[in-house]
Amino acid sequence: MVFFPLATAYAIVVVPASVLSMLGMVPAVPGLASPAGHAHELLFGFALAVVAGNQLGPRRRASLVILAGLWLLARAAFLGWPGSAAAHAANIAFPASLAAVLAPRLLASAKKWRNQSLPLTLMGICASAVGFAILSALRAAALERVLDVAVALFAMLLLFMGGRLIAPSVAGQLQRQGRVLAARVQPRIEGALIVVMAISVIALALGDAHAAFVRAAGVALILAALLAVLRMIRWHLWALRGRPDLVCLAAGYAWLALGLAAFGTGLATGAPPGARTGAIHVITVGSLGTLTLNVMAMTRLLRARLPAGSSRLPVYATLLLALATVLRVFAGPVADTRAMLLAAAACWSMAYVLLLVLLAITPIVAPAQSRSVG
Repeated sequence: MVFFPLATAYAIVVVPASVLSMLGMVPAVPGLASPAGHAHELLFGFALAVVAGNQLGPRRRASLVILAGLWLLARAAFLGWPGSAAAHAANIAFPASLAAVLAPRLLASAKKWRNQSLPLTLMGICASAVGFAILSALRAAALERVLDVAVALFAMLLLFMGGRLIAPSVAGQLQRQGRVLAARVQPRIEGALIVVMAISVIALALGDAHAAFVRAAGVALILAALLAVLRMIRWHLWALRGRPDLVCLAAGYAWLALGLAAFGTGLATGAPPGARTGAIHVITVGSLGTLTLNVMAMTRLLRARLPAGSSRLPVYATLLLALATVLRVFAGPVADTRAMLLAAAACWSMAYVLLLVLLAITPIVAPAQSRSVG
């Protein structure tokens, strides 16, 4: 569980540090003083640490220490010296090591082709992190394209993992309420989501070759958004009673559908990168932020043998992330952009402060102790 506290603490400081650096309000942190650096640390620093915490499972202390050490080294090197050989090497070593640890176990356990999409998506995310570091070292001009691919891969991961988590949890709660949910994982819709998201990732990766690939990626993302909405409708989320934790997860999934629709529309219509910034933040702040926060909170509560909905802190944090998303999306079109960016960063940080409090006050029950827990 070492990566969840690390990711949470990093989330608290990295976004406001980046915003303050780019606005020139503090001495600039070199790795965070550009939009590309900001995106790099949100995706390959924060989000990849959450992926590690969620997917590594029980491991020997030495293995965790090595992986956590590589992550910390990569963060320190990138923040202070983003163009250095040390930063490039560390930001290749961590995702490559994580992929080497995850791939054999996940690929061996995945029998159905839909399940195999999880390890392949994770490998794609790690590969995009490595690709960013290599292209940075070569001073190539394709960094923006790599970040777009990474956003699509994280969206693909959230669609898959979110569906696998939300569907059975909602079905179980509705059953306790005396209702039966027939549409759970919805394998046909899940399979279609995997296919269209894979098309979008490939098309985005080929986008520099021809503009038609970018438009194709946009259409695929719009289709994914429509499928995600259809999937949510069939979960009958409006019938939930007394489970704010599931409502929070559903909110993250809804942000994802909205963000994919907006991002896809921007790509399909040929909107310039600046015009797509709001859509990307709906995916990263709204969906990635909300889903990762609630998954970390739920995991910690369940490890403590507590009900997943026993704390209200994730609910307040989810509301803060919703406010952060709205503020960030509308920061461009309004006059006082600086104030809205600062307010969005503050809401993001406060949300993760609440998560850090939950992680600190919720003890993990060791397996040997679990029998005595009532």
